[in-house]
Amino acid sequence: MKIKKRQLDIIEAAGEILTNSGINGLTVKKLAAKIGFSESALYRHFEGKEEIIITMLQYLSEDMDHRINSCIKNIDDPVVKLKAVFNEHFDFFKEKPYFLVAIFSEGLLEESNTINDSIMNIIDINKTYILNIVEQAQQQKIFNTFLSAEDLVHIIMGSFRLHLLKWRLSGYSFDVKQKGNMLMSNILTLITLK
Repeated sequence: MKIKKRQLDIIEAAGEILTNSGINGLTVKKLAAKIGFSESALYRHFEGKEEIIITMLQYLSEDMDHRINSCIKNIDDPVVKLKAVFNEHFDFFKEKPYFLVAIFSEGLLEESNTINDSIMNIIDINKTYILNIVEQAQQQKIFNTFLSAEDLVHIIMGSFRLHLLKWRLSGYSFDVKQKGNMLMSNILTLITLK
């Protein structure tokens, strides 16, 4: 997906509004004012609010796929891979917390099936990477197998989501990466074979 600089500015501003004010807070008028455009200028880049949200989610899914693939492609150890995936996410959201809307998307889910599909794509990309890592670790007898790889992925991803929610609700008041690494260490203690 090719996104022009101006379109990226628009979707970043939309992410910020969505994160701070929810779906009802995102209006074309508010978005145009935030980025210093007229509403008509905004419509030259996007047909409307739904297209902005879909483009943002598609951008996030492609960007996440690229970032995760790049950070793990030269790593063999599944534990190091798993840590790398989460550190990549922590770094990304620390730099761009306004894209947390992709993680906390409840308000978006009622908007359209296309938006739902875009959100599911983000979840599926992340889940696929983590599932492959967990399966590799189970095959190598690093992670326990009393739970399926799928169940371990739900635990890991759920913990990650809760951690980001606490960070957001705290007003981003703690180091998301430092505490995230402590959480990952605790999860690894629970799932690693002794």
